[in-house]
Amino acid sequence: MARCLIIACGCRGIELGREIGSAGHAVRGTTRNLRRVGQLERAGIEGVVGDPDRVATLAAAFEHVTVACLLLGSVAASDEQLATLHSSRLRMLLGRMLDTTIRGIVYEANGSAPRAVLESGASIVQKACEHSRIPYALLRADPGEHGAWLEEASEAAAGLLRAG
Repeated sequence: MARCLIIACGCRGIELGREIGSAGHAVRGTTRNLRRVGQLERAGIEGVVGDPDRVATLAAAFEHVTVACLLLGSVAASDEQLATLHSSRLRMLLGRMLDTTIRGIVYEANGSAPRAVLESGASIVQKACEHSRIPYALLRADPGEHGAWLEEASEAAAGLLRAG
């Protein structure tokens, strides 16, 4: 059994976590809100409080993780915060992750964040993972198309979990 970490485990993250969990894998999900931990745990997801905008708060969540899913495409934030999250914070996050047991990255490259911001983030993930020889997947499905998004995200995570 492998462990998958879902960073920014909101409603779609919970659905993805259920899919991954039903395949026999352990799932850990992060939330910025302590009150949401119980909701994650009721869904069978180990809840951890952490904020991708403060990378150090996520470090403990990386322990014994095989695949990390970065569901940051529709995070609620200002344009300036989104630009930082999908650039310098993303580089910092990947730098910390790629030095752990994580052997696969799923990055949400579509969402409500500006397209240019997400494309820049996708390029950062691609370069970091290729440099470190770590498999990755870029989610391109529209999160508004729930079924298609969940199918693509589930397949991406499952493929990386099998490879890891």
